Amino acid sequence: MSVIFVSAVALGQEPQQPKPQSSDDVVRVFTELVQTDVMVFDKQGRFVNGLTRDNFEIKIDGQARPIQFFEQVKAGTSNEEAQLAAARGSGNVPNSARVVPLDRGRTIFFYVDDFHLDHSSFVYCKKAMTNFIDQEMGQNDQVGIATATGQIGFLQQLTGDREILHLALDRLNARSYTVTDSERPEMSEYESMLVDNNDIDFLDYMIDETMKLNPGLRREMAETVVRSRAQATLSQSAHFSTNTLLGLERLVRNAKDLPGRKILFFFSDGFLIQNRRGDARMRLQQITSAAAKSGVVIYAIDARGLSVSSEFDASKSGGMDLTGRRNRAASGERFELQDGLNALSRDTGGRPIFNTNDFKPGMKNAVKETSVYYLLAWKPDSENQKAARFRNIQVNVIGRSDLTVRVRKGFFDLEATPAPTADASKAATPAEEIKVIGTKLRDAISAPFPQTALPIQVGVNYYDAAPKGATLATSVSIPGEFLVFEPRNGKIQAVLDMTGIYFDDKGQAKANFYERLVTTAPSAEEAKDYHGNIAYTHSANLPPGLYQIRVAVREYTSGRAGSAYSWIEVPDLSNKKLSMSSLLLGERTQAMIANTSTSESLGSVLLSPGHRFHHDSTIRFVVFAYNASISEVDQKPDVAVQVQVIRDDQPVLTTALRKVNMEGVSDMARIPYAAEIPLSELQAGRYVLQVTLIDRISKQSTSRQTHFDVF
Repeated sequence: MSVIFVSAVALGQEPQQPKPQSSDDVVRVFTELVQTDVMVFDKQGRFVNGLTRDNFEIKIDGQARPIQFFEQVKAGTSNEEAQLAAARGSGNVPNSARVVPLDRGRTIFFYVDDFHLDHSSFVYCKKAMTNFIDQEMGQNDQVGIATATGQIGFLQQLTGDREILHLALDRLNARSYTVTDSERPEMSEYESMLVDNNDIDFLDYMIDETMKLNPGLRREMAETVVRSRAQATLSQSAHFSTNTLLGLERLVRNAKDLPGRKILFFFSDGFLIQNRRGDARMRLQQITSAAAKSGVVIYAIDARGLSVSSEFDASKSGGMDLTGRRNRAASGERFELQDGLNALSRDTGGRPIFNTNDFKPGMKNAVKETSVYYLLAWKPDSENQKAARFRNIQVNVIGRSDLTVRVRKGFFDLEATPAPTADASKAATPAEEIKVIGTKLRDAISAPFPQTALPIQVGVNYYDAAPKGATLATSVSIPGEFLVFEPRNGKIQAVLDMTGIYFDDKGQAKANFYERLVTTAPSAEEAKDYHGNIAYTHSANLPPGLYQIRVAVREYTSGRAGSAYSWIEVPDLSNKKLSMSSLLLGERTQAMIANTSTSESLGSVLLSPGHRFHHDSTIRFVVFAYNASISEVDQKPDVAVQVQVIRDDQPVLTTALRKVNMEGVSDMARIPYAAEIPLSELQAGRYVLQVTLIDRISKQSTSRQTHFDVF
């Protein structure tokens, strides 16, 4: 057993910061309010700090509204959701601080419009996403990649694991959905729109060219042919645009359950919103409204990059345009294709990133400028709300015309109310009860993002144990304060239903489990203030591969359900390459340390599913090395280990490379290494533990990471 000591000097940490504002300190407004997030910049593009409620004026449909709530918010902090809950006036502030990450990080989405990307644009956007993941993604950030066609499949999920994101990028392939027909002269989507909108100059050009290519064709018939072609092209174009916007709207709406403000980068070559054969304008308003309610800011990126000269190509037309009519028509194409991208960005509080081949500065600036914002809340006019009415929002900084205010442009009054579902407490028969429980668990486990009404914690660890082989141990922890105790069978009990599914990287279920957990309180009085954790562990033996474990839990009486997802890879040990198990983390408290004189008498430490430890405790971790080479000299492996603790992508502790002690190891195929890290010198927050193993005989190395929180 190794002990890794840390000190304030070694960590190089800054002095303890003032305690962040807790959720109890937030001013509550107990009437249902509408919240609006606002960013204010000076002429140099810098965020303007220090503004107060009295500096702002908010108008809804031109009518001034009193500002009921005002706060400056830092995005990506654990306190952000408490501030947002207070601004909503719902009082729905998370009441279990221990399940909220101390350093939450940002939530960032990439949405790839692969219906409207040519091959070169696809290369640009894939490079931009790769660069962001490798260089700009923060330690605690959650990133998701989605496409309009859904080609990423099951990997189209939110994760903080860079390897999973790179696997998702590997599944991205350029697809050609260019809308055109086989007739000549060729007519693009934009040119078809000009015809459909009766652009006389271009319509005459197309009629003339059609008559040249079809001698004897009367002008009236040529016009009919041109208009028919345009309508067919636009109908197909509208179909692709609808699918693109439907996917975007679905992603934005689903993000509503995620905490805090979200950034969405939308990669596209653009699409037409003036197409009378589609409904793009209406869908843009729906996305704008959904973004306002989900806290999503969109930055649309024109993946075509820099503008290039659109010289006329005679080979595509069947003849030379000596009149210049086609070139005149083409001059407005780029603007029209960018119109929808521009609207999505500006109407959701973001900015478009246009006319550049280097997207990195714009994306980096987007993350920076959305990191702080003002949160305003106002009381809606509930008597005049209408589902189909779009409300326009205007926010000004009074008397400061030199400042730029970025705000969402509007929202629809009301959303469609989902049909009510049955509740378990009202189930008439055991069969109906089982059906309701199954439905609740299925909904929680199949949701696009983890559900937090019941905030469970899940930890998944891989290890290889003889004779079972590869084993995945899934540990679940449920906070006791969410349990509802009632008399059952002469006792005071709470009941939980739990299910878990192991999916492979294609979304196929490979194993599952179901349990009903019953907790008994010593007395009815003690049940009123029950704060113990309910723990459960399940083991599964699965072949090598990448898996996602999804667990859902439902509290029986309240019907409250929650879920959690976790990725893990089972390595293939048959390839004889150096590999390692998960980092198995547990905790020793000060009391345990004080009663122990030697490391040999420490005993076992319970694994922690949530990796959340008190600053007065000590982390103990264990890792196993597999496939280490054997020396021909002493018939033993020569494995070295290095341990790092990382905070905000910066190492705060790095040990020297040390040899793993082989004394007492009987199974050289599974070499254990254990160490302890005292936490007393670490500030509260989220850290990453990284352990690297080096086989000095075969010259191979491997590493594993896992996060842990200190509170």
